[in-house]
Amino acid sequence: MAELHITDIESAINWWRERSPSPDGITACAEVRALGTVYALMVYYHEVECDEVTMPAKARDAWLAWYASTPDAPCIAICSTSQGDDICKGCGRTFDEVQHWPVMTPAAKRATWRRITMEGTAWRFNRYAERAREAAVASTAGDSPR
Repeated sequence: MAELHITDIESAINWWRERSPSPDGITACAEVRALGTVYALMVYYHEVECDEVTMPAKARDAWLAWYASTPDAPCIAICSTSQGDDICKGCGRTFDEVQHWPVMTPAAKRATWRRITMEGTAWRFNRYAERAREAAVASTAGDSPR
């Protein structure tokens, strides 16, 4: 069973704060309050992960709404696991993660995203990310990408 990392709880809280800002600068929306309770307990008990199954329903629903706004798969359409690699050079997922992605829980997918992001070795985080940044800079400058 996968666990939700505290940084995902923080991201969900910030997403909800932007989506449903406080009308008076004090009151938070119900989703922020639900997630904030989970976050506060994690901090109090010095936990970096919480169980997605036992999370209070309102907090889990708020987290799932944020999750639905994130990219699903880290795939960049260059899959070296189809060529026999144990870990995909394109996205950084293991062969099993690539194969089982459609049936993985949201928490398991986020755990995979966290791992590959922290490792930062997949092409999605270097070669192709650099090209995307260069193309974005070129398009804002009025130049065509090289």
